[in-house]
Amino acid sequence: MVEVKILSGGLSTELEAAGFLLQGDPLWSARLLHTNPQAIKNVHTSFLSSGADVLSTATYQASIEGFKDHLELNVEEAAKLIHVGVQIAKEAADEYNMQSPVKKEIIIAGSIGPYGAFLHDGSEYTGSYVSNMSTEELKDWHRAQMQCLVSSGVDMLALETIPSQKEAEALVQLLREFPNMKAWLSFSCQSITSTAYGDIFGDAVRVAMGSNQLVAIGVNCCSPAFVGPLLASANKNNDLDIKWIAYPNSGEEWDHSLGWKGCNTKMPLTEHAVEWVQLGARWIGGCCRTSPSDIANLEKVLRPKPGHIDQTNDL
Repeated sequence: MVEVKILSGGLSTELEAAGFLLQGDPLWSARLLHTNPQAIKNVHTSFLSSGADVLSTATYQASIEGFKDHLELNVEEAAKLIHVGVQIAKEAADEYNMQSPVKKEIIIAGSIGPYGAFLHDGSEYTGSYVSNMSTEELKDWHRAQMQCLVSSGVDMLALETIPSQKEAEALVQLLREFPNMKAWLSFSCQSITSTAYGDIFGDAVRVAMGSNQLVAIGVNCCSPAFVGPLLASANKNNDLDIKWIAYPNSGEEWDHSLGWKGCNTKMPLTEHAVEWVQLGARWIGGCCRTSPSDIANLEKVLRPKPGHIDQTNDL
């Protein structure tokens, strides 16, 4: 059987289902690190109970500048709040293993979103800011958050929803300043051929060449229908010795003004997961609008019980 790491799903989706109003908040789920960290921990536990091996911290939209602007914290207080995101994920993992008869290795991934997440204008899905920023400026922006997450003791970093090759290159370069830290890198893509900014996906993933710190590279927060074609296109001309990661959203469309649209277009992850494995994905999960039940169904497909047909062996 092919070994696949199963990621958690939409943290904000579950927080909103619990009654928290996050849409339109410039800090998104990161605000709850300040107001209700227990709610985040509860969601982490739900995903672990559903089969997830990997928890991404609630720090995607957590930045020193963001916390200063929207919570009126100073630099030290803002940094401590990023540490809280790591601590509650670790607590959820420890408590799960204490209570579970079957212990499992749980990976804590420190989430780092793109600069566009701070802008809170939907530009992580366009990369519109990239042409006005240098690689060094992008590195300078991400450095403080990366430093906080590394010093908090994450197992690895999740460099996610990156809309452009340029910002990906900046993050890979910055990662070298933390030589003992591993990471995955996943792009935001709005078509079956290119990143959200318009870079050819097969070219963009080559930022991983020569990196011994990236354990996986791929795509997140796009339609599940995009993942297969994107990975297949990149496989044609790439000789990367690295595993793919895929954790799309539910297939619905995000509108910055209206929120998620197209509820009738939701696509189960299970419809495509075996194909992703066959294409080389070894890290699979869900992003926005995916729930613990989606992750539980994913585990059933990727880790069938004895007596079930294991489609992942048919490679």
